[in-house]
Amino acid sequence: MKFRYARHTDNLALLVEFYTKVLGLKVIGEFENHSEYNGVFLGYKDFDWHIEFTESNEPANHKPDKDDLMVFYIDSKEDLMSIKQKAKDLGYLIVKPKNPYWQRNGIGILDPDGFGIILTVEPGK
Repeated sequence: MKFRYARHTDNLALLVEFYTKVLGLKVIGEFENHSEYNGVFLGYKDFDWHIEFTESNEPANHKPDKDDLMVFYIDSKEDLMSIKQKAKDLGYLIVKPKNPYWQRNGIGILDPDGFGIILTVEPGK
C-alpha cells in the first residue's frame, strides 16, 4: 500500500516553503494547468508516501480544528529541536497541542493553512 495526503489550498507557495524549509521535505513532482489545477508533491523520492497540495480558481473550503493533525516522526531530539528553531526563525507559530498525549510527547506547529503539525521523536529513539 502507498499513501498520499491531498489537500486543496489558497496558499500553495507558502505551503511549499513551509514543508520544504521547515520540515525538509523535497519537491518530488509538480504540475500546472492539469484540468485547471496546479499542484505539488512533497516527500522523499523512494518513500511510499507523499503529500499533494493543489490550487485552482476555486477557493479552498476547509476549517481545520485543533485535532486535525499530521504527525511527523523525527529521527532524534536534536533534529526535532532544529526543526522547531527553523519554524520559529521563519515566523511560524509554535502551538500547544489540544491532545494531552501530544502536549507531553510532541511539538505543535501551524502550517500556512492553519492545520496542525505535530513533530515528535520516533518511539524508541
